[in-house]
Amino acid sequence: MDLIKENAVITRQQEIAPGIYDMELSFPKGARTAKPGQFLAMYCNDGTKLLPRPISICGIDKGKGILRVVYRIAGEGTREFSQMREGESLEVMGPLGNGFTMKEEEAIIIGGGIGIPPMLELSRQLSAPKTIVLGYRDNTFLKEEFESCGDVRVATEDGREGVKGTVIDAIREYGIKGKVIYACGPMPMLKAVAEYAQENGMEAQISLEERMACGIGACLGCICRSKTKDHHTNVNNKRICKDGPVFDAKEVVF
Repeated sequence: MDLIKENAVITRQQEIAPGIYDMELSFPKGARTAKPGQFLAMYCNDGTKLLPRPISICGIDKGKGILRVVYRIAGEGTREFSQMREGESLEVMGPLGNGFTMKEEEAIIIGGGIGIPPMLELSRQLSAPKTIVLGYRDNTFLKEEFESCGDVRVATEDGREGVKGTVIDAIREYGIKGKVIYACGPMPMLKAVAEYAQENGMEAQISLEERMACGIGACLGCICRSKTKDHHTNVNNKRICKDGPVFDAKEVVF
């Protein structure tokens, strides 16, 4: 499939938690084909920042041609995005990567930190019974929107809401059951999810977060260790941007 790269117009932008922004982009060609779990490569208008920033897709409105991203300020590129306003435009490429494979089996949907936003569209589209587990370090965000999609349980590091601890602590505390896990978040969380799935004989699809350069698999700048060889490099690595970002947890070596 040909890559879609064009200027997208910002239709809405707001800060929804300290340092976390919610942006909607008019990007009809991208919205037509986007799937939960894919991402966009977003380019800064500042010419000194040549590489795009990979941002997961949070929402898809095919009818209106809108893609939604929720991102955290992590550097100068995302800081520039946060300062942009409705009506301004930026160059966007996508949707990129492989998304989640939705199955009609009882599911546990897990999001941790800035890995929470890409799980929202999956929660909306997945028709199977599901429990949603969200892990926060501090400020909660998007929780009310998830609650419109299913039963939501929360874990926080300091215990200010829900279970004090990790998403796995919350799963055990609430006795949450399922046949398949879908998860996105920091690597330590995904490692724990993969181990939990293996211990309980469950399938787990995990979306890896990683810094990326090209976003299309050419530069080999975002790799993870894998149990099978990559046909591109003939070594036990996978390109997160091209082969992922969603992987079967059994394939990833943590």
